[in-house]
Amino acid sequence: MGCLLGIVLLFFNFITGLFSKITSFRKKLKDLAAERRSVDHQERWTLKKTVVLVGMMGAGKTAVGKALALRLGVPFLDSDAEIEEAANMTIAEIFQRDGEAFFRDRETEVIDRLLEGEHGVLSTGGGAFMAERNRDLISRKGISVWLKADLKLLWNRVKHKDTRPLLRTAHPYETLRSLYEARVPVYAEADLAVEAHQSYSIEMMTDKVVNALAARPDVLEAEE
Repeated sequence: MGCLLGIVLLFFNFITGLFSKITSFRKKLKDLAAERRSVDHQERWTLKKTVVLVGMMGAGKTAVGKALALRLGVPFLDSDAEIEEAANMTIAEIFQRDGEAFFRDRETEVIDRLLEGEHGVLSTGGGAFMAERNRDLISRKGISVWLKADLKLLWNRVKHKDTRPLLRTAHPYETLRSLYEARVPVYAEADLAVEAHQSYSIEMMTDKVVNALAARPDVLEAEE
């Protein structure tokens, strides 16, 4: 009986492992197909201005930005990543050592420099668009796209992360809600807004941003 039970357990483990490998393989195929579709789209568009993604932390600016850049065949840029690389520190460490005002000054310098370069997709930090000087830069040199996510979605995405310096408070949800209420009216000044939803995949969000940009021939033009 014990031998039979052992055989059954071995068979069960084999089937479980096989199913896991099949699931992983299917996911890889799906990811490759999505990447191929994005690559297939690269030659279809001419980008005339840098697309600047704005919105709250957790809205998906980095993930959607990378997919959008791949779709359009242009560079992906991240202002926070550029600051971290230059300082050899994380954003949280910069906030702790030098303060938010210092960080915001460096942020403006980086955004200005990136907007002067080759047209691409630029992901900005959640607070970047709050500064009038940054909004002016983006308005003159690029086009702003607000990834518009509701508070519930944002909280679900950021509540388990410890990389957001502004949420390192005794009551992070209340802090996020206060930031959200203060920032939404300013984000509404963006040139375009694209609704984000929990059920939307990165590819779906990318499609929505492309469609919004395509309605602006001064920004994005389909190649003949």
